[in-house]
Amino acid sequence: MSVPDLMRQRLAALAPDSVEILDESGKHASHEGAKGGGGHYRLVIVSRQFSGKAVQERHRMVYAALGPLMNKEVHALAIKAYTPDEI
Repeated sequence: MSVPDLMRQRLAALAPDSVEILDESGKHASHEGAKGGGGHYRLVIVSRQFSGKAVQERHRMVYAALGPLMNKEVHALAIKAYTPDEI
């Protein structure tokens, strides 16, 4: 299973309305973290669970959902986390 597929699987815990994952690992091939196997990703996620939460708390929720993927498979993650009302 690909890393984006694993990410989607784990992010399902946030009951998202939508998830977009862009793999930018190719742009960072010579980067030290990429040499260790970790990828660079951009994430746009929409979930009602973000309602009433500050940006930092939304990011913590995403990191918690991704769990162990953040230790190796994901080296860098740019997150945009919205509620359905913010789109």
